[in-house]
Amino acid sequence: MAIIPLIAVLLLFGILTGANFFALGASTFLIVIQLAKHFSNRWIEAIEVARFVEAHEVTVGQSVGVGMKITNRSGYWIPWMLIDEKISKRYTKLPPVALQILVSTVQLLSFSPKKTTLYRYALETQRRGYYQLGPTLLETGDLLGLHRSFRIANQPDYITVLPKLIVLEGFEVSSRRPMGDLKVEDRVLEDPTLLSGLREYRSGDPMNRVHWKATARTGTLHTRVFQPTCVQGAMLLLDMHESTNESRNEPVRSDLAVTAAASIAHWLYQNAEPFGLISNGRDAAERMRELNKRSLYNDRSSAIANIEMKSQNNRLSPIVLGASRTPEHFAQLHRMLARLERTDGLKLDQLLIETESRIPKLLSLIVIAQRIDQAGLFALEMFRRRGYALTVLLNCHQELYLENASPLIAAKIPVIPLYDQESITQYLQHQTAR
Repeated sequence: MAIIPLIAVLLLFGILTGANFFALGASTFLIVIQLAKHFSNRWIEAIEVARFVEAHEVTVGQSVGVGMKITNRSGYWIPWMLIDEKISKRYTKLPPVALQILVSTVQLLSFSPKKTTLYRYALETQRRGYYQLGPTLLETGDLLGLHRSFRIANQPDYITVLPKLIVLEGFEVSSRRPMGDLKVEDRVLEDPTLLSGLREYRSGDPMNRVHWKATARTGTLHTRVFQPTCVQGAMLLLDMHESTNESRNEPVRSDLAVTAAASIAHWLYQNAEPFGLISNGRDAAERMRELNKRSLYNDRSSAIANIEMKSQNNRLSPIVLGASRTPEHFAQLHRMLARLERTDGLKLDQLLIETESRIPKLLSLIVIAQRIDQAGLFALEMFRRRGYALTVLLNCHQELYLENASPLIAAKIPVIPLYDQESITQYLQHQTAR
């Protein structure tokens, strides 16, 4: 130990100079400091913390219980230990609050040898998202306050808060194309694979529909009549680029867009219709961070540095979830929408070009965006001309609707306003694709 030679030098100095009391006092002080450091380090290394999360997936408004099991594995008596379960202030303080702490996450405890302590705290979820719970920061020190030790005791856990689902009634996303599986009354398009009967030939009927056997049997021209059908289902395209989703509107507008997308997908799932998701947003799960649990720290600031989720991610590839209608598919889409965040990656026009080959023409394309720039408008108009059944849900304030919707209306692209959660049921009951 480096302190022993120093004590020897001090004692020798005291003997040679006659300053015995000074040398003895200084040596005692150094010994006490070394003992304080030794015991505080041993105490903090002896503590083991296990976290048990009641549920890793909840919906907005539900509470989450978190249990903590804290064990002193050593034979030391530990006079005090501060257990600080770190939860970012971005979740709990900045408005709008995402997580409401119902029971304190900080506990001051003492431990007998081999003692185990349990405590529980609770959180109420108020916004959809992907949130980090922990890690647990330990702090202890000697009774004289000469030395403090800090340690990260465990890895963080993560909970997914799923967006709420709003019940839609009378909502229609049908794509008016033949050879579908949904019968309709509108006979603009008929499915040539579903024969519904025969009738006498009328002027203008195409000759390839003439039923020659019936004509030969009756001596009068007869035409085949087919059952009109359409394809019902949609690909949801959610624009989450920072240039068209301004920070001053966040997180209210992006949460509203996610709620609308989840509600539409849920309606399609309940009606056994195909649905999928495309977005240029970022998956928050890609920002998880692995922490070193073995390192000891001498101050709190160095211990808590970089324990939160990463703030940057260089992912540029879009999020694409193909069309399906299974319950597992909806659960995956619902989970993905909960974790979706704004990004500075692909813009809307780049996203459309990148994913065009993965967007089925038989399904309606529902674009949810706050604002469409000139390049995005050009890309949407190109999609409409190529035969896509396209609708835009304009997620903006009422006073900005006419300004943002005018270019889309001029390009003959159907637009539906999305002002708030009430307007989801008010406006989305109309037919959105033809």
